[in-house]
Amino acid sequence: MLVIILGIILGALIYYRVHKPTTFWKERGVVHEPAWPIIGNTGAFLMKKKHFSQITTDLYNKFPNHRYVGYLQFGTPVLLIRDLDLIKQIGVKDFDNFHDHLTFATKQPDPLTSKSLLSLVGDEWKQMRATLSPAFTSSKMKNMYQLMTECAENFTHHFKNKEQVAVEMKDLFSRFTNDVIATTAFGIQVNSVQDPKHEFYEMAKQITKFGGLQSLKVFLFQMVPRVAKMLNIKLMRQDATSFFRSIIMTNIDKRVKEKIFRPDMIHLLMEAQKGKLKHDSDVVGVKEGFATVEESHIGKNTQRMELTDDHIVAQALLFFFAGFETVSNVSSFMAHELAVNPDVQKKLQEEIDDARQKHGGKVPYEALLSMKYLDQVVSETLRLWPPAFQTDRCCNRDYTIQAKNPNEDTLIVEKYMMTVIPILAIHRDPQYYPEPERFDPERFNDEYKPKIVPGTYMPFGIGPRNCIGSRFALLEVKTLFFHLLSKFDLVPTEKTEIPLRLSPKKATMAPETGFHLGLKPRKFVQL
Repeated sequence: MLVIILGIILGALIYYRVHKPTTFWKERGVVHEPAWPIIGNTGAFLMKKKHFSQITTDLYNKFPNHRYVGYLQFGTPVLLIRDLDLIKQIGVKDFDNFHDHLTFATKQPDPLTSKSLLSLVGDEWKQMRATLSPAFTSSKMKNMYQLMTECAENFTHHFKNKEQVAVEMKDLFSRFTNDVIATTAFGIQVNSVQDPKHEFYEMAKQITKFGGLQSLKVFLFQMVPRVAKMLNIKLMRQDATSFFRSIIMTNIDKRVKEKIFRPDMIHLLMEAQKGKLKHDSDVVGVKEGFATVEESHIGKNTQRMELTDDHIVAQALLFFFAGFETVSNVSSFMAHELAVNPDVQKKLQEEIDDARQKHGGKVPYEALLSMKYLDQVVSETLRLWPPAFQTDRCCNRDYTIQAKNPNEDTLIVEKYMMTVIPILAIHRDPQYYPEPERFDPERFNDEYKPKIVPGTYMPFGIGPRNCIGSRFALLEVKTLFFHLLSKFDLVPTEKTEIPLRLSPKKATMAPETGFHLGLKPRKFVQL
């Protein structure tokens, strides 16, 4: 009898946990892609046949006449939003119903990961966003510009007096982004291009490494959070987090005792901890880049959070996750596109040369951000290769999507259901960007920029939960390429992959063999 009862219980569990999710969207009358039990619609990704971005792009393209599409991410129902009005509704107008990301960090016992802006939810996120947003105004970025410039000068100086060298750009740019983060977020100077085995860089690679084990941890947190918590699994290596905590707290203690001022993120976080960090007016004469996102009223008006030392360390570590990988990746894609489009590179170098000549080689912050073609090239890179190929919003209370088209019924988006906005698919939709696979910075010139359909360009996300560091990232990329292209040509080598294809074996957007290019010293350019 006991065996029969256990068999019934096991059968019920299998049905409700394994089979039942595959009928989720059919029962709700939502157009969807048929899914397999357990793996859902992610089989091609698990078998390393498709990059995950291709799965959501295929779903987007397969149902052009529908505002949304249902699919299963493993066993979790996900609603893919296609319609621009609905995206704006979820991401902006009805933000209070969708103010959180799918989060796993708050479900696990890591005090640092759970306190970062990326992981916080609800009112805690709003308060932290309001606390940190004054640190990312244009006036604060101007103060950090000199620190970034020093890193860029060290970066290019390393190749001085060398003939053409073949390099893997992602590795090279990750060292630059590491040095920028070290000086702006941790208050120390590192030259990891000159010193490739520097301890800071080695530790940075450890906490940003997203290999098989890290992917497994993320999977466990998302699919079986109770098991992950029971096993006391943590996303970050404790030796790495202890290393960075020590750097930050030592730096803070020294500044307090010796009354040291340095215009970096540690100073701003210290000011925030004292309640002294306020929004200030933008720098006069600065033209924000097209990709820059505006801070919402939440970031400006909400009650601030009282920061603990853990909060400060958590935000500094978030800099690595948000800046180390994404900025080096975007820079790698931009370098590749410039190398295989020499006409674009030459035009950009002419603008750079003109700016250097006009300002005697030392281009001020306002002048860098006023360079139109540089902004066009960066904007087009972010369209074709956005830092995140999609963004998600978790429904925090039942929400109704009213029927609008003949092929749909009213849909109740249930609490905790995840919605996904397919950024890459929209950026490459030919109805919004003709010949979307072609790299063409002229899409963002003064004539065509006003014609871009609102809502079709969102490299840094959408609504109040967009990327808080867009200004920082754009300034970093522009500073890097200003100095790099003033002294070098980017050229293809025999190892350069043309056309570039995303590797299905990697979680991030990157080609299988890396970004291989040559750095060729420019003629008649004083190094």
